[in-house]
Amino acid sequence: MQLPERSGERNGMAIEITSESFARARSEETLTYEEHPPGALWEFPPQKSGSRFRFWRLPPRWTRRNFSSRARELSGGDAIVISIPNSGRTWVRTFLCAYFCARYEHPFSLHPETYHDSRIPRIIYTHDLYEHYTKTRWWERVRGKFLVPPGEIKRARIILLARDPRDAFVSHYIEMTRRTAETANELKSRVVGEVMRDPIFGIVLMIETMNEWLKEFARRPDCILVRYEDLHVTPNQQFCRVLAALGETEPQVRHFENALEFSRFGNMRKMEASLEYDRQLLQPGDVNDPESYKVRRGKMRGYVDYLEPSDIAYADKAMSVLDPRFGYQI
Repeated sequence: MQLPERSGERNGMAIEITSESFARARSEETLTYEEHPPGALWEFPPQKSGSRFRFWRLPPRWTRRNFSSRARELSGGDAIVISIPNSGRTWVRTFLCAYFCARYEHPFSLHPETYHDSRIPRIIYTHDLYEHYTKTRWWERVRGKFLVPPGEIKRARIILLARDPRDAFVSHYIEMTRRTAETANELKSRVVGEVMRDPIFGIVLMIETMNEWLKEFARRPDCILVRYEDLHVTPNQQFCRVLAALGETEPQVRHFENALEFSRFGNMRKMEASLEYDRQLLQPGDVNDPESYKVRRGKMRGYVDYLEPSDIAYADKAMSVLDPRFGYQI
């Protein structure tokens, strides 16, 4: 199926989901964002950085398991969207919900599973390993409370959503300190540069987590990598790729175009300001504070507006250990 062109965009075409397509997750048009596109996955062996930057890293033998009652919530999905926080997950979710609800004649909902319509794919949205290390107490970690069960990971298709960790970290810091009521006051009182260097809430853990996921999923033929930046530059093409990963290889043009418009920044901002949606998914911490919105700026390389030069240098150094297959340059 061919979708109408938008100004400055090529037609969005569904593509076959293979390990080769994973390596080509970004399109030619995104060269305006990244000077050097990532090479094919097989051009890079698993990364063993020689950098001495790592002052903390994930345990070398973490085991995917989930013996908690939450395992049921993370099971039964046709596909799993995995990302570090603030990587565009709400954007992708809003688009998919708008598309499938309209496609099968249901009112819009961020929880379409409540319609019990088997035609709508069940999608699990998770921060998986990242939450495993940032949210759990030791007994919850032992049980793997936030990890997708291994059987589900092997069975479901994987959509790995990525964003430049520097932007993702700054957005997450603002969300923790301005939007999330549960954040400890001690953490809220810390400046962005200090939290960036924190071994748990800082940028290094985000990068380590992304590397672990890529190591786990990259060779799978039913996995695609979707970058937040590419969603901005070529939304038609990227959302077609996401739909194709869900088995919707020939999207309905009218519903696709409407979902694209519905999930644009301005409309999502209005949705959030209305206070009509799920508090955790799409409501601001303070409707009068623009920085407390989940849909805040949507800006690429916006981290430079919040970080001091020494913080940027630290973040750039941390980026040196990010797997090059993500395609981000320092």
